[in-house]
Amino acid sequence: MGFQEKVGTALITGASAGIGVEYARQLASYGYDLIVSARRADRLEALAEELAENHGVSVDAHPADLTKRSDVEELEERIRNESELVILVNNAGFGVSGTYISRGVENHQRMIDVHVTASVRLTHAALSGMIERSRGYIINVSSIAGFIPVGGGPGYAASKAYLNVFSTNLQSTMPRFIRVQALCPGYTYTEFHSTDNYHGNEREVLPRWVWMTAEDVVRYSLSKLDSNKVIVVPGFKYRVLAFLLRTGIGGVLMALRGRFLGVKERA
Repeated sequence: MGFQEKVGTALITGASAGIGVEYARQLASYGYDLIVSARRADRLEALAEELAENHGVSVDAHPADLTKRSDVEELEERIRNESELVILVNNAGFGVSGTYISRGVENHQRMIDVHVTASVRLTHAALSGMIERSRGYIINVSSIAGFIPVGGGPGYAASKAYLNVFSTNLQSTMPRFIRVQALCPGYTYTEFHSTDNYHGNEREVLPRWVWMTAEDVVRYSLSKLDSNKVIVVPGFKYRVLAFLLRTGIGGVLMALRGRFLGVKERA
């Protein structure tokens, strides 16, 4: 049974922009009803209206700030009460630019709360029902940074590395009808690089060929959802880079990239 068959409901965090919006649009095009969650309620409501009108699906906007435990717990309860939940996309996330020590520790803690704690808790809330229904997909949106031992920002890269290991080990404990994916995109055109927390200059200094669109990233993710691959890297250039990073060669190159390109540390 593939993810396109017997369509049910998908829940997407961080659905107000970028990759999250694209997951919502593409899953709605397959006929999935949606629960979309993010901090910005106005954007969620606009997205819900767009998708209901364009695809005739039911879209429930559930505003939540995943740095707040109370909001995470409310979303967990929403997940447990959704009898048709088939797909959970843990997409919410952000970056913190600057060196680790130059930013307040609370900035790093909030990033861990969103990338790691919320993903672990929401996944746990979803799995019991998925196992009972003998069908389910968990997508943890990670990053190519999860393979970077140096030069990727200690907090950001470590949180994404956690998602990679968490997803791989989780899949090994699941029955065959549960599929877990860690999506590891590289540079993608989204709002990630223009938020209040992030002030890097990648948009100005990196050539166009290193960038991917959110549409292509999500399309590749969904195309691999029924495969046996847990770690999924969109884009041939990034699959090569991921291979090099795993061998150790790429780590040296990434450590040098800031010096030659003038890119600020990504944390």
